[in-house]
Amino acid sequence: MILRRVALVDQNKIGLGITVFVSVESADHSESWLRKFADAVSAMPEVMEFYRMAGDVDYMLRVVVADMQSFDVFYKKLIGAVPLKNVTSRFAMEKIKSVTALPIRRRLSPITGARSAQPVHQLRS
Repeated sequence: MILRRVALVDQNKIGLGITVFVSVESADHSESWLRKFADAVSAMPEVMEFYRMAGDVDYMLRVVVADMQSFDVFYKKLIGAVPLKNVTSRFAMEKIKSVTALPIRRRLSPITGARSAQPVHQLRS
């Protein structure tokens, strides 16, 4: 159930203060294109999260960089990796909420059968 243990670091304090949500549209939806694109994006350390989407965009990336020049370097790497139809970047102005605890519920009590209404915020080993 637990995939790994990590330390949460303040990205601003380590010089990675810019968060960018990058949406990607592709004209090619072949398996070979996806494999090449996924391999290229997965190798980019600036990409924190990478999703295949349903809806008006095909892929969504959450990217962190130090500054606009660093984003430009990343952007050029991204658009040079494989042919893309459209790339749109949205820069976060403020992080309002960010959590890592999943909203899982406690299991049913074996005695009462009641379910806890409180989410589990910490798992202790």
